[in-house]
Amino acid sequence: MSTTFRPETIEQVAEAVSWAAAEETPLEVIGHGSMRGFGRPVQTGYEIDLSALSGITLYEPDELVLSARAGTPMAEIRAALAEKNQHLAFEPADLGPLYGAAAGAGSIGGVLACNLAGPRRIKAGAARDHFLGLHAVSGRGEAYKSGGRVVKNVTGYDLCKLLAGSHGTLSVLAEVTVKVLPVPEKTRTVLLHGLDDAGAGTAMQRAMNSAHEVSGAAHLPASVAAVIGVPRVAEVGAAVTAVRVEGPGVSVDYRCATLRRELADLGETSELHSDNSRLLWEEVRDVRPLLSAPDTALWRLSVPPSAGPAVAARIAAESKALYYFDWSGGLIWLALPLVGSAAADAGAALVRGALTASGGHATLIRAPAELRAAVPVFQPQDEPSAALTARVKDSFDPNRVLNPGRMYAGL
Repeated sequence: MSTTFRPETIEQVAEAVSWAAAEETPLEVIGHGSMRGFGRPVQTGYEIDLSALSGITLYEPDELVLSARAGTPMAEIRAALAEKNQHLAFEPADLGPLYGAAAGAGSIGGVLACNLAGPRRIKAGAARDHFLGLHAVSGRGEAYKSGGRVVKNVTGYDLCKLLAGSHGTLSVLAEVTVKVLPVPEKTRTVLLHGLDDAGAGTAMQRAMNSAHEVSGAAHLPASVAAVIGVPRVAEVGAAVTAVRVEGPGVSVDYRCATLRRELADLGETSELHSDNSRLLWEEVRDVRPLLSAPDTALWRLSVPPSAGPAVAARIAAESKALYYFDWSGGLIWLALPLVGSAAADAGAALVRGALTASGGHATLIRAPAELRAAVPVFQPQDEPSAALTARVKDSFDPNRVLNPGRMYAGL
């Protein structure tokens, strides 16, 4: 049974972390606990739960900026933005259901700590690119601020980019400020039917290199397309390649029509409008096609887009994995059955071995705790990178009290 600290103010956060540092007692840092299965298991009897550190503290729609305490639920953030027809342009994934949590249960602090971004990343950038400012507590128990309320800030080192993706191992986020943007006036998705992985790669690259400002490009092999919750996709009965176009209505109509003409030589095309288009990209974003794949390890692979089909084919040939492509083919979501040798290493040797020729990296997103403790969850570091990571950890958390081992053993 863990002892839980539930601070309601940043001062209480600092008190809890100061105690842990003095006692050299590790703390597991959680927002709402929706993504505790992401990363290596943290071995400790104490946790700091930020769910009570909640609420939007500043929202200025005209200035395109929002500040909120780190434990604020994403459902609350999205609802507030929707009232003003705005959104987080980096399209953060809701991965909680992958770990058994309810949809929308994650927190804004968790989104930034994990640097979560969805299909629009290829155009809008990652979460860290929209992270403007923070109020946090280091592993020494020291409260500090960094950044501000504008994109260009020259007050010093950009700690927002450093803490984004640090998974709570460097500091406890207490309050964050993010850039927001208007929701596009219109969204449509051009679909191509029946392409193999290589043909889909050609189609996505052609669309991305066009003048049509594509904001999403994904390919769903037939087995994955069949379980998508959009009938016009699931009922195609073949692989589906999707290209998203957003913006003013007249512009979207023109760009979609032109894209369909330019891609017509690759196969049959169709379109999704409004709600169907939105739902498709939410499913791609949240990895819903692989959500119910039983007894599998879920991997996220980042590869050169041109290498994606060969990497996926090699892994699938040896494991019968299910997979689909996002980020114009540069991101592969892959569910690998935990049978044979994969039962012992979650398929790490196979997955990372497949990246040797092309380069890239692989992250184990979901697997049983014993496997996440036994194999590297994040891409293994070379010696210089590991030394740099250790020095950064020493600067922020010398006593190793914040989420120790969450990313790498000993850190």
